[in-house]
This record gives sequence, C-alpha cells and structure tokens, in this order.
Amino acid sequence: MAGQSLVQYVVLRGDLARSWPLGAVVAQGCHAALAAAHAFREHPDTAAYLERGGHMRTVVLEAPDEAALAALGATLRELRIDHRAWTELPEGVPTRLALRPYPREQVQKHLRGLRLLH
Repeated sequence: MAGQSLVQYVVLRGDLARSWPLGAVVAQGCHAALAAAHAFREHPDTAAYLERGGHMRTVVLEAPDEAALAALGATLRELRIDHRAWTELPEGVPTRLALRPYPREQVQKHLRGLRLLH
C-alpha cells in the first residue's frame, strides 16, 4: 500500500517474558506472527507487507499478564481487527497474539496502553 506504513504488532505476556527462557519467548512471538500472516495471507496488506522482505516493520508490545492479553483479544474481536492468538500446547497456556499487518494509523490507537517489550 503506497504511502502507508504497514506494521505487524505482536503482543507478548510480560510475566512470561520475564520468567521463561529467551529462546522460548522469541519462538512464541514468531509462532504468533507467522500464524497471523498465514491466516490472513490473502489480505492485500499482508501481501504488501511480505513483499517488503528485509524492510518489514514489526513492533513487539507487552501485555502484563494473561488477563490483560485476554482483554486485548476481546477488544480486537469487538473492533473486528484481524489477529491470531497463540496458546502453548500441551500446557494450554495463552502466551501471545499477533495482528495481521495493518497500516499503522488503523490500529496503533487501540494498542496505546501497552508498552514496548524491552
């Protein structure tokens, strides 16, 4: 989409990010991002985002805990914002969610309460 800044937002649980091994946290974020890109691969924004190759923009945000992640998921569903949640199996632990790539200005306002994961 010319002139639009496409970004994929990935939201991780901060409580897990501080207690799980770094590799597990990174893998969970990758799983969520890929699940969202795959689920919405036919959307023009996803196609344009993937065509950018090395110029893709991903922003990783933190939800404090499972309840905050679930609340965000409910809000996104209510607003009809395309996303996919990721649950770690076999434990059944909700760990992450990722939006499909969107123009930043369409979704950023709905994620403002979250902080960048450091």
